[in-house]
Amino acid sequence: MKTISIAIADDEALFRKGMSLLLNAYENLQVDLEAEDGEDLLEKLATCEQLPNILLLDLKMPKMNGIEAAKRIQQKYPTLKIIVISTHFSRAFIINMIELSAVAYLPKNSQPQEVVETIEAVYEKGFHYNTEVLAIIRENIISKKKPKAQFSVELTNREKEVLRLICEQYTAPEIAEKLFISARTVDGHRNNLLSKLECRNVAGLVVYVLQHQLIDIPLLKINRK
Repeated sequence: MKTISIAIADDEALFRKGMSLLLNAYENLQVDLEAEDGEDLLEKLATCEQLPNILLLDLKMPKMNGIEAAKRIQQKYPTLKIIVISTHFSRAFIINMIELSAVAYLPKNSQPQEVVETIEAVYEKGFHYNTEVLAIIRENIISKKKPKAQFSVELTNREKEVLRLICEQYTAPEIAEKLFISARTVDGHRNNLLSKLECRNVAGLVVYVLQHQLIDIPLLKINRK
C-alpha cells in the first residue's frame, strides 16, 4: 500500500496538530509538512526534497491567506492537489477555489472519516466533489450564459467513454477493467483529454463537461463511493 504524503496549512496550531495525529494514525497516510500560513507553506515547499501528494489548505490565515497561496501553488506546483478545509463554506469561496484548481472542498466541521475518504479519493481519482459542492458548481454554471460548444474539439468514442467514467469518479484501473484496456492506455486517453480540452487536471475535466454538457452525468453517479 502506497503512503499518501500530506501537507497541512492552517494558522490554528491545535487544528494542525489534531489533524496530523488523526491522519498519521492511518497506515497509508503521512503528514510530512505543517505550515502556519501561506508564506510559511511556500517557504517549506521550496525546500522539500519531494513534493507532498496532497495539501489540506485553510483560507483565512495571516501574512498570506489560502486564496493567495493557492494562486502561487497553481503557478509553481501545479501537480500538488489542493483540498480546501475551511469555515468559509459559501458559494463564492467554493467557486473561486475550484477555479484556482482546488480538487475538493470541505467545511471545517466535517467528520474525520469524510476527510480521510476525501484524501484517498483525491489521491486515487484526482478530485472529489461531494453532492453539496457539485450542486454549487452546477448552479454557478446555470447562472452564467451557457458557453457555445467548442465544435473544433473532436473526441473519439473511446475518449468520450473514458471521460464519462472519469466524471463518475472511477479510478484508472477500474476504467481499464470496464473498457477491457490497460490502465496505461487509460492514462494516455486522460492526458489526451487534458490536452484537447485545455484543462489543468481531472477536476477541470468535470467542470468542462458540466459547462459544455458534453456528457449527461447524473448527480448521484458523480458521488459514488
